[in-house]
Amino acid sequence: MTDRSDLLDIDALLTEDERALRDRVRGFVDTAIKPNIADWYDRAEFPLEIVPRMAELGLLGMHIKGYGCPGRSSVEYGLAAMELEAGDSGLRTFVSVQGSLAMSAIAKHGSEEQKNEWLPRMAAGSAIGCFGLTEPTGGSDPGSMLTFAKRDGDDWILNGSKRWIGLASVAQVAIIWAMTDDGVRGFVVPTDSPGFKATPIVQKLSMRASIQCDVELTDIRLPGTALLPKAKGLRGPFECLNEARYGIIWGAMGAARDSYYAALDYSLERLQFGRPLAGYQLTQLKLVNMALEINKGMLLALQTGRLKDAGTLQPHQISVGKLNNCREAIEICREARAMLGGNGVTLDYSPLRHANNLESVRTYEGTDEVHTLILGSHITGIPAFR
Repeated sequence: MTDRSDLLDIDALLTEDERALRDRVRGFVDTAIKPNIADWYDRAEFPLEIVPRMAELGLLGMHIKGYGCPGRSSVEYGLAAMELEAGDSGLRTFVSVQGSLAMSAIAKHGSEEQKNEWLPRMAAGSAIGCFGLTEPTGGSDPGSMLTFAKRDGDDWILNGSKRWIGLASVAQVAIIWAMTDDGVRGFVVPTDSPGFKATPIVQKLSMRASIQCDVELTDIRLPGTALLPKAKGLRGPFECLNEARYGIIWGAMGAARDSYYAALDYSLERLQFGRPLAGYQLTQLKLVNMALEINKGMLLALQTGRLKDAGTLQPHQISVGKLNNCREAIEICREARAMLGGNGVTLDYSPLRHANNLESVRTYEGTDEVHTLILGSHITGIPAFR
């Protein structure tokens, strides 16, 4: 498979199995997503009908071992995320919310009963999960959360609200993080519980082929077994967020690569002043700069994945990838849109859709500012969050 963005033969750094999985996911995106994504995006519709196909490909909880999950490597998961986001960030986000957030919370912090009840169904796509951390008044500072769970005998009573919760209106189970008298704890909440209400946020300029919701939690009574026993404090949700951030490092490069292809193909076919746009020096400068950043971003993603598979990946290294690759990807998508001229503002071409989506990707799972401060603290040894 020839990749016109691969200037350094990065493909040769992948194993045969890694390339085979990537190619399977790319084929799925080319046949099931790309022909339909403009319509889904225009109608602000998430295509639930493709969830079984994702499950068949082993994309749901693919990095989790046991309990019916695929148990693939971190690099394989990253490659899948990249190919999905080349289709659309919303489709990669589904896999991220399902696997890296909701399923990871249960796999990392849940009881055996919770794992056996939910993980096989979620891996098969017969149950969808969501992850409730962000609140209307607190995004980057989850320690200030107002959602509270109080003891009532052996039960818990949960009250509060969450915002920007992916998949909440179609999920069967929610992982809800709440303050308690013992600090932040996580709860497995069936979404048919009385008092659970999810309302999709519909007036969006980004991630239109995806679902984000406001969630209201009103006197939800949960049994003691709903508590995630191994998660105590903010470390619990942060460990899940780092799983999602890792996938974004790869995914952003998928959006960038697809936008680069769109600009390259267009510049080779579009004639201006009697010759292809690609024949002009300024066009070649833009294409070269895009390709250079894609190659650097891919090497960064691959090194991060190898470290993760070796068990040596550090949180600040995830911040390097999330900050750099989102920042560079959105610039590539914007430059590609400009190269398409007026045609680039239509859904006939992908770059502006990718750029709009990346506004959300750049914001969620830690803004540029948050990851900059994480890295600044690592470099200087002085936390500067406050």
